[in-house]
Amino acid sequence: MNLIDEAKKQIEELLNGAYESAARKGTLPAGCVLRGTVEIPKDVVFGDYASSSAMAAAREMRMAPRKIAEALCAELDLTDTFFESVSIAGAGFINFRLGSRWYGDVIRAVEAEGKRYGQCDVGGGEKVMVEFVSANPTGPMHMGNARGGVLGDTLANVLKLAGFDVWKEFYVNDAGNQVHKFAVSIYARAMQEKLGEDNFQFPEDGYHGEDIRELARGFLTEHPAFPEGKDEKAWQEEMASFGLARNIPRMKADLLKYGIEYDQWFLESGLHESGYVAETVELLTKNGWTYEKEGALWLRTAQLLRKKYVSEGKTPEEAEKLDLKDDVLRRANGFYTYFAADIAYHRNKIEKRGFSKVINVWGADHHGHVARLQAAVDGLGLEGSKRIVIVLMQLVNLLQDGQPVRMSKRTGKAIALHDLLDEISVDAARYYFNNRAATSPLDFDLDLAVRQDSENPVYYVQYAHARICTLVSLLAGDGHPVKPAGALRFELLTDETEKALIKQLSAFPEEIKLAARDYDPSRVNRYLMELAARFHRFYNACRIRGAEEELLDARLKLADTVRAVLEDGLAVLGVSAPEKM
Repeated sequence: MNLIDEAKKQIEELLNGAYESAARKGTLPAGCVLRGTVEIPKDVVFGDYASSSAMAAAREMRMAPRKIAEALCAELDLTDTFFESVSIAGAGFINFRLGSRWYGDVIRAVEAEGKRYGQCDVGGGEKVMVEFVSANPTGPMHMGNARGGVLGDTLANVLKLAGFDVWKEFYVNDAGNQVHKFAVSIYARAMQEKLGEDNFQFPEDGYHGEDIRELARGFLTEHPAFPEGKDEKAWQEEMASFGLARNIPRMKADLLKYGIEYDQWFLESGLHESGYVAETVELLTKNGWTYEKEGALWLRTAQLLRKKYVSEGKTPEEAEKLDLKDDVLRRANGFYTYFAADIAYHRNKIEKRGFSKVINVWGADHHGHVARLQAAVDGLGLEGSKRIVIVLMQLVNLLQDGQPVRMSKRTGKAIALHDLLDEISVDAARYYFNNRAATSPLDFDLDLAVRQDSENPVYYVQYAHARICTLVSLLAGDGHPVKPAGALRFELLTDETEKALIKQLSAFPEEIKLAARDYDPSRVNRYLMELAARFHRFYNACRIRGAEEELLDARLKLADTVRAVLEDGLAVLGVSAPEKM
C-alpha cells in the first residue's frame, strides 16, 4: 500500500465533498470542477500536504482563491480520516496535517504486506527487456561494464517491484569485426611465441592486453603443431572459437560473483547464421528505406531521422537543416555491418519475442547511435522511437589516495571487474555504482569504499540495519519481543523524529514507482541513506530500553519496521543486510 497516494486521494475526496456541500449552500458557485494538485511541501511548518485546488478554481469560480479556500474548509469533516487539522496559507493553499491514524497505518501496512511492501502495479504486467553490460567477449570486463551491470540489474529489480514482467539479457557480440580483430590478435601473439616478438609484427589496432598472450599460450598448448597444417584464415577461425569459449564463461563467472544472473545470453552469431540479419535488411529494402551505392547497401538513415524528428515536434524545415548521414548495412564485400545486426536484434526483441518495451543500458559514447537505431526500427514499422528506451551511462573515475587509478596490474590497460572485486566487497561495488543517476559521472573512491564509518554510505546504511538487529535481540533477552502491530498504541509516537521516520517509511512504495518511471534506480540509494539517517536521529532522541512499557513496545515495533524496509531496500540493490558489524 502506498500511504502517500492514499493520503492524496483522501484529500481530493474530502475537498470534492466539501465543494459539493458548499455549492448546495450557495457559498461557492455550482457546476464547477475542482482541479489543482496535492503535494508534499518542502517546508512542512504549516502541514504535511498542500492542495492548490482553491487557486486552480479561482478563474472558473470568479472568486479570490482565499475565499474559495475558506468556503471549502468550512465544509470539511476530518472525522475518521488520516488528518487531524486543516489550515489556509498564503493566497489560498489548503494545508492538511496528518493525525496518528495515518502514522499507525504505515507501520501496519509494512507488517501486513511483508516482502510485498514497496510493490505497485504501475507496470500492469507489461513485458519488458533490460539488456545491459553486453561487453565484447574479446577481453576482461572493465569499470564501465561494472557500472552498467549494477545499473541494469538494479533497474530490473525496480521494474519487477513496479509490476513489470522483466527479462534480463546479455547480447554477446560474437561476430563481426571485433571478433576478427580478436582472432588476428591471438594469431599474432601465437606467431610471436613461436618465432620471437621481433620476428612477427603485431597489428597496431590489435588487442594488446596480457589476456591475449595468455590465450595464445593456451592455444599453443592444445595445438603444438601450429602453424603447420592449416592456412592463416583457418587458424584464426579456430582461435576465435578457442578464445570465445574461454572468455564468455569467465564473463559469466565474474558477473555471477558480482551478483548478476541473466535470463539469457543472446549470441549475435545466431542472428547471422539463421538469416535473420539478411531478412531484416530485406524488409527495410521492401519498405523503401535502402539504396545501393558503390557496391554497398545503404540505409536512408537521414530520411528516417527527419521523419522521426518531425513526429517529435520539429518542423520539416528544422529537420532538413540537421547534419544527418546515411549508414551502410551491407558492405561491398557482402558482409553485414554491426548496425544491421543491431537493427535485426531489436526487431527480434520486439516482433519475434513480443517485448512491448526494450531498455538498453549503454555508455555515453553511444549517444549518437540512439536516434539512428530507433529510427531504423521505425522503418520496420515497429515503433522503435517509442519502444526502445536507452539509459545512457556516464563515465566512472576510480580514485585511490585522492588520485585517479588508470592501470590494471593484469592487463596494463583499463581496470577490470575482477581486479576491482579483489580490492573491495561486492556490497560496496554494487552500492557505489548505483549511488548516482546514470546521467551523472561517478567518482568511485576505493579508500572510502572500504572504510567502516559513517562517511562510507553503504556502511552507514548496513550499520543502521545491524544496530536494529542488536537492539531487537537485546530487548528480546529482556523479555520485550517485537509485538504485532494490532496490539500496539502508535498514537504514543508523537516525537518529531518518530513522525519523520514513519514518513520516510511511507515513501518506499513511492520511490519504487518513481525509480521505475524515470529508469533511475539510484533513487533507492538516496531513499535508504535518508531512512538510515532518520533512524539514527530517532534512536539518539528517543529512549527505547527503559521507556514505559507501551511506549517501548511502539518504539521497538517502529525500529523493527525500519529494519525490514532497510533489508528489502538493500535487496533491491543486491546488497546484503548484515545482522552484526
